Amino acid sequence: MSQPKQGNYFMLPNEIFNMDLTAEEIALYAFLMRMEDRKTFTCYPAFKTIGKALKMGSKNTVMKYVRLLEEKELIETKHTIVEHHDGSLRNGNLMFRILPIKQAVDAFHRRQLYNYDRRK
Repeated sequence: MSQPKQGNYFMLPNEIFNMDLTAEEIALYAFLMRMEDRKTFTCYPAFKTIGKALKMGSKNTVMKYVRLLEEKELIETKHTIVEHHDGSLRNGNLMFRILPIKQAVDAFHRRQLYNYDRRK
């Protein structure tokens, strides 16, 4: 039995399972981690590509979960512009950047404290 090729897997931080994420949020985060360039922590999948891979259906559903991951400081997005053959500029896919997990964990704890203080 042969060994899997090195690089044919990726690791998820354990902390994401302690942050009250939905299954869809975890799936999207895992997909982006799979797609990311390990040096720049960025990737450029289209909403359609994400929706198809995760069976999320519509672009709006994908956008909803992207927004939730941004709010939870797991990722950030940036619009890109692509130059076509004729020189015209058009919107490209979003650039996704995976943020340091510590930043997301700290944001999660801040939200928990805020919600706890509001209940008093």
